[in-house]
Amino acid sequence: MSYSKYRAFKTTVGGITFDSGLEAKRYTQLKILEAAGTIKHLQIQPKFNLMDSFKYDGKTIRAIDYIADFMYEEDGKRIVEDVKGIRTKDYIIKSKLFIKKYILERKFVDEFRELKAGDF
Repeated sequence: MSYSKYRAFKTTVGGITFDSGLEAKRYTQLKILEAAGTIKHLQIQPKFNLMDSFKYDGKTIRAIDYIADFMYEEDGKRIVEDVKGIRTKDYIIKSKLFIKKYILERKFVDEFRELKAGDF
């Protein structure tokens, strides 16, 4: 079995491969909640653009995207979740940009939840 540099291992549930066992566990819980009607419109790995690509000094600067683990609706609110074992520097920066753009400015997402082992 090969691990990533963060010691997570890919886990498949229902034909979907997740980057970690923790993500797979949370997906299983969310599917149960969806079947019970507690949540709806469950999406896996929704992608959010944080910055468009652009040209600078003749070079193309790539866009910056944030890919969360899950998005769903609960009690009429749009929730975005990220399941983390380790908070990398990139994740911390992208999550802050995501909150500013999609919660504070656009009001597209109602709540951002960062879950760790033991939270569920």
